[in-house]
Amino acid sequence: MIGTGRVRQIVRVAGLLAAAVLLASAPACAQASGLTGLDRFAQCLAKKKATMYGSFLCPHCDDQRKLFGRSFAWVPYVECSVAGSRMESSRCQTEHIRFTPTWVFADGGRLEGMQSLERLGARTGCPAP
Repeated sequence: MIGTGRVRQIVRVAGLLAAAVLLASAPACAQASGLTGLDRFAQCLAKKKATMYGSFLCPHCDDQRKLFGRSFAWVPYVECSVAGSRMESSRCQTEHIRFTPTWVFADGGRLEGMQSLERLGARTGCPAP
């Protein structure tokens, strides 16, 4: 027979697993319930292989993320700062990222600094919302 404490523990673990599944499926739910214009734009950037390289220490990167709002979840993003140090991630070193944010495109081209949605759209062919 299982004790009351053990049952509570099992219920808590089951609840945490259910929450994890719901969070993991959030983008899929967004597709089913209808996408916003920003969602479609961010997805188009991803399809066109546009990637933002940024840093959690960079205020301009934060402004760029805010421009997308919740739709930033669809944008391919590479974090260049290594938490707890002043080092740059190896991927950002390999890509020769000098400033953040930097947008790198499929053809190897790049734009440094915060970009408007219109400029990203013009660079990729994705219609800006």
